[in-house]
Amino acid sequence: MTMEAIQKVAAVEEKTRADKAEAEARVKQALAEAEREGQAQLQKTRREAAEHGKTLLREAEQRAAKTAEGIASRAKSESDALRAEAKGRMEQAAEMIVGRVVKS
Repeated sequence: MTMEAIQKVAAVEEKTRADKAEAEARVKQALAEAEREGQAQLQKTRREAAEHGKTLLREAEQRAAKTAEGIASRAKSESDALRAEAKGRMEQAAEMIVGRVVKS
């Protein structure tokens, strides 16, 4: 093989090594960028999920408060009705007791 052919082969081999090194560097850079983007997306998704969870919790608390208000209102109404009924019965009981005392 002539010296010129050897030099051409050596130059081609060197270019191949340089191309391979450049390709490997681009792959590493692309992987690093994909990793950064993936981490950023993961953090964004976690933040969105946390916010959604807080929203759901607030909504549930509001519904619970409304339900509690309704229960308290019904309990007050029932209590007032029972109190009125008891008052009416107390008057009847007092009249009955007075009537028995007077008869005795």
